[in-house]
Amino acid sequence: MDPALKMDLASAGMLKSVDADEATGRVNVEVELTTPACPWKETIAEAVQKAVAGVGGVTALDLKLTAGAARSRPNHPSNARLPGVRNIIAVAAGKGGVGKSTVTTNLAAALAATGARVGVLDADVYGPSIPQMLGQPEKMAVTETGNKIVPAVHYGMKVISIGFFVERGGAVIWRGPMVHKLLQQFIEDVDWGELDYLLVDLPPGTGDAQLSLSQLLPITGAVMVTTPQEVSIIDVEKALGMWKRVEVPVLGVLENMSGFVCPSCGHHEEIFLAGGGRKLAEREGFPFLGSIPLQGAVSRGGDAGKPVVIADPASQVARTFAGIAEAVACALSVRNTPEPGSGKRSSKLTLIR
Repeated sequence: MDPALKMDLASAGMLKSVDADEATGRVNVEVELTTPACPWKETIAEAVQKAVAGVGGVTALDLKLTAGAARSRPNHPSNARLPGVRNIIAVAAGKGGVGKSTVTTNLAAALAATGARVGVLDADVYGPSIPQMLGQPEKMAVTETGNKIVPAVHYGMKVISIGFFVERGGAVIWRGPMVHKLLQQFIEDVDWGELDYLLVDLPPGTGDAQLSLSQLLPITGAVMVTTPQEVSIIDVEKALGMWKRVEVPVLGVLENMSGFVCPSCGHHEEIFLAGGGRKLAEREGFPFLGSIPLQGAVSRGGDAGKPVVIADPASQVARTFAGIAEAVACALSVRNTPEPGSGKRSSKLTLIR
């Protein structure tokens, strides 16, 4: 059984092949996981080994685990714009200053660390932070004459932002139609190639960028970022209402800056109170993805262009980001996997840990 999907591997389409050599008793099994970020790899491997060992005549097992992210809404007409992108995750918030870009870069890096093919689209036209937070690219974004824009590459991830095309400190003073046109160009004229996950860093609020993207793209789901205090929670509630109206599922709520952890003694101080994000998620019926503490390593990583997930992957906060990335990937797998015999996608969005 797959613990996230709550169905057996064969029904889920994960059992790719079983070959048995009756002469030697050796069995070869290939299982394709629903996401490279699957947190249940060892559990599934042990269960397969136990099941095969219980069959008479089996002397040995060669188990091969592969992974592929299931595609969301495969028949959606707007898939023609990004045919190679399997899942689109919007990272959103009701107000500014809650750490959306920090969350976007670290979740993207955590997913990429599992072997997933990841891209980041910076949709915050007026305040693009992604170029700063990901630092100097391994490959610069370029426009080839007569061809599409080739995105920049940061830490193996494909990235596009208006920040690549304007001078540092230069202001983008555009009305809504121009923002829509730019986002359309970032979608249609950028060579994104094959991606398992495209994370979209949205500006705060419920304005032009959110509406444009919901019209242009089949967004798989949204991750809502908030800080614990009530002023942030109120704005997130408004954003949740917007996603409901445009029929984009919310994958969960993440609470950022959830208390300060002293680097010397480990004392946890609740500067902005705590628990507001969890209470909101429970009240609205969404999964609570987790809490990210207010730590200097996280902000320093953003300023230095090296997310903490990359700079210090063994740290507690990096492991927290990795766990949230796994939870989001599992929620997408559950949503994208058809229910047995129905041909329909599962609607379950329960948080798997």
